[in-house]
Amino acid sequence: MSLLKILGPVMVGPSSSHTLGALKISRFAYKLVGKTPDKVTFLLHGSFSKTYKGHGTDRALLAGIMGFKQDDPRIKDAFKIAKERGLEYSFEIQDLGEVHPNTVRIKFEVEGIAHEIEGSSIGGGDIKITNIDSVPCDLSWDYDTLVIVNKDIPKALEKILDAINVNVANLYLRRINALLERALTIVELDEPIDNLEEIKKIPYVYECYFIGRDY
Repeated sequence: MSLLKILGPVMVGPSSSHTLGALKISRFAYKLVGKTPDKVTFLLHGSFSKTYKGHGTDRALLAGIMGFKQDDPRIKDAFKIAKERGLEYSFEIQDLGEVHPNTVRIKFEVEGIAHEIEGSSIGGGDIKITNIDSVPCDLSWDYDTLVIVNKDIPKALEKILDAINVNVANLYLRRINALLERALTIVELDEPIDNLEEIKKIPYVYECYFIGRDY
């Protein structure tokens, strides 16, 4: 067990599950697009829906979607800063089905492009990202991650994997539109890649996002 696990995470509280975990899920969404979105809706499930005001889950989610790290003193002013930045946001209570009690689905939009992230805070500040743009996955964010929208034809995935110059830890793939021949590929990597622009230029790649893990 690491020293961090014994002492607890460095964070702006009050709760590692309801505050830190929520922030990390939302920050993952921020890092997917690399900027604060134009608008965002947080769908709160289970205990998140019951305690989100008292435990600061709402403030943490707003801070994360603006890219704040877990120890950023600006977290306490997240509502004020979101207003200053013109971020359109809302919180809704919704039953998301058979998922962890501390689960949030984040729907957000950047320059007209919509994305959706679902994740759970599983305790001690640890999280699981369970869905990215309708593709089920199981990401702890212990790895660097590539999210690719690619052409759904034979050998497309082979070409993409050939271009990735580091070891692949895990791979998730799902067809998202058969008519348009589109698939979404999620790749967990053992280390950051240094040829992202090269991957973006592959003819089979429509969109490509890199989410570096937080250290």
